[in-house]
This record gives sequence, structure tokens and C-alpha cells, in this order.
Amino acid sequence: MSEAAFWKGKRVFLTGNTGFKGAWLSIWLRELGAEVYGYALAPPTDPSLFALADLGKKTNATIGDIRDRSALSKAMGEAKPGLIIHMAAQPLVRLSYEEPIQTYETNVMGTANLLEAARSCPGIRSIVMITTDKCYDNKEWPWGYRENESLGGYDPYSSSKACSEIITAAYRNSFFNPKDYGKKHQVAVATARAGNVIGGGDWAQDRLVPDIVRSIAEGKKVLIRSPSAIRPWQHVLEPLSGYLLLAQRLYEKGCEFAEAWNFGPYDSDARPVQWIVERLCSSWPGAKGYEIDKNPQPHEATYLKLDCSKAISRLDWRPTWTLQKTLEKIVEWNLAQLHGEDMYNVSVAQIDEFEKSKAKAR
Repeated sequence: MSEAAFWKGKRVFLTGNTGFKGAWLSIWLRELGAEVYGYALAPPTDPSLFALADLGKKTNATIGDIRDRSALSKAMGEAKPGLIIHMAAQPLVRLSYEEPIQTYETNVMGTANLLEAARSCPGIRSIVMITTDKCYDNKEWPWGYRENESLGGYDPYSSSKACSEIITAAYRNSFFNPKDYGKKHQVAVATARAGNVIGGGDWAQDRLVPDIVRSIAEGKKVLIRSPSAIRPWQHVLEPLSGYLLLAQRLYEKGCEFAEAWNFGPYDSDARPVQWIVERLCSSWPGAKGYEIDKNPQPHEATYLKLDCSKAISRLDWRPTWTLQKTLEKIVEWNLAQLHGEDMYNVSVAQIDEFEKSKAKAR
């Protein structure tokens, strides 16, 4: 079944819908004809894509905390979803050093609360739990991590997402076991691990692209912390396309796809921080350049890549936009926002362009 035909009329419970990735996914699902039921805290930044796109009115959005299992269960029960995409999280490495307990409560117990609520909610067929590439026990080696590599995490954020993976696997084994699919239950559960996601509409603190956007807007030089750190950069629409495809396959094929999946760029787009900054500054009108922050910094990995061979071979998913194209779309989106354009329509136009590029590449 085609993507558009599949999603039309589907009821989707989306946690984290007020965040950067969640807002983009809300727009995409809405354009595909799905009924989106969001559950999240109020937008974490001001401005936010959630507010700019008026998603509070365009979707069914409940402001709530995934640490509140009772409220979460109530909202899920009222939504009566067929599919769940769990994106709510404390997503920042540096903040996890400042708020480790909040990070674990949100990312670990939030995962358990979501899965526990799903156990008592009839009609659910597909659950996609979003984690991160940082859930791996990073050895800083030059090849990409596969889904069967050891989990771990140096910092509270990374380790909390590894815990989220372990909890999901335990719930899948204990309550949604593939051996019992079609007999005792009809729920297929998978996890998705994405690379460093960038795009328009992200204003989070201590993230590279938002820091660049703020510096340029204020007429300042960009201050960068780890110029040589290499990350698997990708436009936000890349992993979202993987989440949508995975959720559909779980719904249609069941436990055949109920496992962990990587969604990252090709190796050629794993680039150092300084490379990103130089290219964004060179293509952004009025940019003042950059300088290196020489202050002591908390530990962050210097090298991290994903091996996405499994998603490419079994899901027929693959990266669509090059990193250079991604940076162009970031500049385009942010300039449109500065000029006061309708950001829902601007975002839809980028989604449409992405889908056309994806179709052309096949």
C-alpha cells in the first residue's frame, strides 16, 4: 500500500509533538491524512515550530508529562490510536549533566510509562520508540555501529537512551513477544536510532545549528566548542521518513520488523563541526564567521557513525538529501521565518520537495 493511502484516516498517538522533530512529524502526518493525537509538555523553546505552524489548533494536542503515567494512559485511551510513535524525551547531552535525575525520569521511566499504558489500550498495532545513535557504547572507531552492537553511554543522556532501548526490548519480550503475535496480541514494537538531526525550526540550547542561527541573528560570531567532532548529520526529514516507513511496516507485517533500526546518512555526510559551521556561514547573508570556545567542556564523543545497511536492505529506506542540500534547506527555512512567511506552508513545501526527491531517487 502506498504511503499516502496507508496513513489516511489512521489514528496516531505521537508523544513529543511540541518538540523540533515532533512538530515536523505532526505536519507530515497531517498532510498524509492521519489523525494526530499529540502528548507532550508545552513547547520547550520560544519561538517553536509547534507554535509557528499553529499545530495546537491543527492537531489534537494534549499538554502533559510522560512521567505522569495516569495522565498519559488517560490521553492514550481517549485517542484510541492504531499506531504510537514515542518521541518525548530530554534530548540534550549537556543538559543531562545539569539535570541527570530529570533526564533519567523522562527517558527511562517515560519509556516504561508509555509501554505500560500501551498494554491496556486496545487497538494498537504498531509502536515505534525513538531513541538515538548515542545509545551505543561508543568506542570512537571509524566504522558505523550496527543494531546488534553493545549499548552504553558515557553521559546521563546517552546512558538513559540505552536504558530506553533495554526497557523496550524487555517489554517486547515479556508482553508483546513476536512468538505470540496473532495469538495473544497484535502489537509490533520497534526502536529507531537516528543520527544528528538538523533542520529549520530547531531553537534548542547547546545544539550546533540553533547556536549558529542565534549568533547570526544577533550579528555575532558563532562560538563552537568541538570543531573536530564528527557526527552523522542529516536533515530532520530523513529519519522521520524512516519512522513513518517503519511504523507502516509494523502495522502491515507485524513482528517481522519488530526490532532495532538505524536511520543515518551515508558515510560521506559524517562531517566535523567546523565543516558545518564554515558552510552555513558562507551561505548565510550577514554571517560574521566563527571562533573556537576555549573554555573547559563536559565530555562528548568526538566520533560517531551509524551503519544503516539493514534499513536500506530490508525496509528499502535510504538517505535522500546530501548534507549540502540539507544546509541549503536550513538557510531557506530560517530566512523564510525571518521574513514572516507562513511556516506551516514553508514546512509543507520542504516536505513535498523531499518526497519528490525521494521518489526520483528510486
